[in-house]
Amino acid sequence: MPVRQYIGSMVLTTVVFFLCVSPPLFAASLSPEEVSKQEIEVFLNELFRERSNHLVHPNHAMDTYYDTNSKGGRQALAIQNNRAAYLHAWADKRHMVISDSQSSLRIRGIKKQGDQVKLTLGHSQKITYAYQDTPSLKQSFGLGTWHVMALSKKENSWKVSKEWFLDPLEENPKKIPEGVPSLPSSPRSVSKGKRYDRERAVAYAHKYAGLAWGAGNEGKYNGKYKNYNHLGGDCTNFASQVLGDPEEGGGLNMRGPWRYHYRSGGTRTWVQTDAFKRFLVHSGYGQRVALGHFEDLVKPTYRHPHSPLSELASGDLIAHVMHNDVDHFSIVTGFDHHGYPLVNSHTADRYKAPFDLGWDDQTQYLLIHIKD
Repeated sequence: MPVRQYIGSMVLTTVVFFLCVSPPLFAASLSPEEVSKQEIEVFLNELFRERSNHLVHPNHAMDTYYDTNSKGGRQALAIQNNRAAYLHAWADKRHMVISDSQSSLRIRGIKKQGDQVKLTLGHSQKITYAYQDTPSLKQSFGLGTWHVMALSKKENSWKVSKEWFLDPLEENPKKIPEGVPSLPSSPRSVSKGKRYDRERAVAYAHKYAGLAWGAGNEGKYNGKYKNYNHLGGDCTNFASQVLGDPEEGGGLNMRGPWRYHYRSGGTRTWVQTDAFKRFLVHSGYGQRVALGHFEDLVKPTYRHPHSPLSELASGDLIAHVMHNDVDHFSIVTGFDHHGYPLVNSHTADRYKAPFDLGWDDQTQYLLIHIKD
């Protein structure tokens, strides 16, 4: 997703504090500062639990958790309402039902000043869906986001007064194309080719999918590589790692302008979307399958009798194109029982997420098959 700054900037602190489960009840022996932190943790756990419930039941009111007397609080509430509206509108277009959503948190910084708090936290989200015609067959995917938040205490209750994060569900609910991918005509293989190991590439994409629910490595990226999230996004760097990491990834040989220098970082072709795309399709490493909007790729064509999407295999890539520029890269890591391509990516972190989730009817998708 393109970088979107929703609500101002905030100061990040260096105090490290982790939260993954609801904290225990307050103990009388705790200091006032420790009690205050636990009180904040209780609020945050409840807030994100209710947000998850809201994604399943969008009519559930969330106003009580936001400072609606402040502009930042109203904006944060509007973002949450739009997320729920978008997710359900998208699911309806795909003939799906959202059946469950769960959250876990980790806090990296808390700074309290009176009745004001600034903090950063990581949010792992699990979302479960089923198709309307097969409600018992459930599929889950994961999202991961970092949040910078400000809280205010109003009438003895904490409220969200500001929030900033890169939202993978931030799109217009009215701009979702129709259609559902069809089942493939033949099984897609995940194997080790002469130069590209698809099985290892997919395993790498799963292990290092960051904060997204379902990912491995305790929510961390691969520490061998620079994190480019604060330099415009890490999606292409991650896709390059999946294809080219020699120890755990697909093992494509680094060559020409496509290289990672472990002391200084990746070349432009390694980390920049359009340069990476050009390298893949001109180097012989990748083969362009099709380019089109969602509705074009789910339909059978003369060249692709089932559909262009059915030509993809796990370990292939999807480039998300906006205004003739590649905006994002995703790695195909599987398919649900209906044949829907599922992807992993960074910025924001995704694990086995439907490939078009968080994109609108203006997006085109370039399907790239990696030659074994």
